[in-house]
Amino acid sequence: MRNRLTAKFVEKVSDPGYYADGGGLFLQVQTKKDRSTAKSWVVRYRASTGRTREMGLGSLDVVTLADARSRAADARRKAANGTDPIDERKGIRASLQSEPSRRMTFKECAEAYIEAHKTSWKNDKHRAQWSSTLSNYAYPQFGDRSVAEVDQAAVLRVLDPIWPTKTETANRLRGRIEVILDWAKVRGYRDGENPARWKGHLDKALPARARIKRIAHHAALAYTELPAFMNELVSIDTIGAKAFAFCILNATRTSETLLAETREFDLEKKIWTIPPVRMKAGKEHRIPLTDASLEILAYAMKKKVFRSGFMFESSAREGEPLSNMTFLMMLRRMGREDLTGHGFRSTFRDWAAETTAYPREVAEAALAHAIGDKVEAAYRRGDLFEKRRSLMEDWSRFALGASVATKNEPDARGSEPPAALLPISR
Repeated sequence: MRNRLTAKFVEKVSDPGYYADGGGLFLQVQTKKDRSTAKSWVVRYRASTGRTREMGLGSLDVVTLADARSRAADARRKAANGTDPIDERKGIRASLQSEPSRRMTFKECAEAYIEAHKTSWKNDKHRAQWSSTLSNYAYPQFGDRSVAEVDQAAVLRVLDPIWPTKTETANRLRGRIEVILDWAKVRGYRDGENPARWKGHLDKALPARARIKRIAHHAALAYTELPAFMNELVSIDTIGAKAFAFCILNATRTSETLLAETREFDLEKKIWTIPPVRMKAGKEHRIPLTDASLEILAYAMKKKVFRSGFMFESSAREGEPLSNMTFLMMLRRMGREDLTGHGFRSTFRDWAAETTAYPREVAEAALAHAIGDKVEAAYRRGDLFEKRRSLMEDWSRFALGASVATKNEPDARGSEPPAALLPISR
């Protein structure tokens, strides 16, 4: 019987041993010296000599269950046709090492990996980040060297200078180098341990990130100062200012607002639905729209020049949204370089916690924060949408200077804001 294993079992199993999938394919689970768990694929087959042999197919981190089944089937076919897969692979590797024209450099491997995986990444920005970090740091050190020659000393020459000062960038770079070297090993371009692996390798040479990096919170405005700030912001008659106000009123992330597309909005039902691909948590997020938000959307549609798919469209670049620097430049114009666009999410969270009676989970859902408790996440099916509608209406009233119910008034309904609070040019 084949295909006995499931993806869920493969992910969860931790006890050492061999777990049969059928057809000679096994998941091998091992406990390493540092007590961490390593999982890899092996296939057993009978060679033409009658001898049973075992061949590694790669780590679970690189080779999925579906890939392992495909590779095992390929090995069985070769063995049945009289070709020993292990001998064949050894011959290929020997040929690669002996023929310089067929040796892959680290840069060639990196570019091949990026090209193969770009369609699975969320956006072009992710691909650009991969290319830029590798170009800035890794390529100058060993980009032109054979990928088989990249060792731990080479990796440390890249990481040592930036680990203390650019820790987050350095760690992402380390992870990208690790993945590329794993890819090269599976492809037969290198052998041995991965010198960019953290556990059991670089953790012995570099200090843990937690010891050298303090969490830097985004600069946020005190919620008591928000009405005055919003009064100034909404008086500015530009699409950038209106987009910023829209972002604050809906407590969204900067990119979620700037990349919003017109097709995401149901103006009749007053709902903005952000698709999973644009959300940090990878889950669809529905936002209840207030009347003030709808006014801003009407303004944005009226200001469109190129009729692109973006709601907040650049008037200078056809088919593109506003620049991701728009909100930063707006804050500079207002003389508030001490703030960040993202920080207004903290302003919203502080306001909800300190002045309203809304439950914590309602405010967290409004921010599209992932549920940290796995048990709670398993049982939470809804998105608290109707409760969030009331919350966002109160937030809009408060931000625009209208009175709202306080923490001592659990109903927290408030009254409709005066129309003059949001001066949108008609």
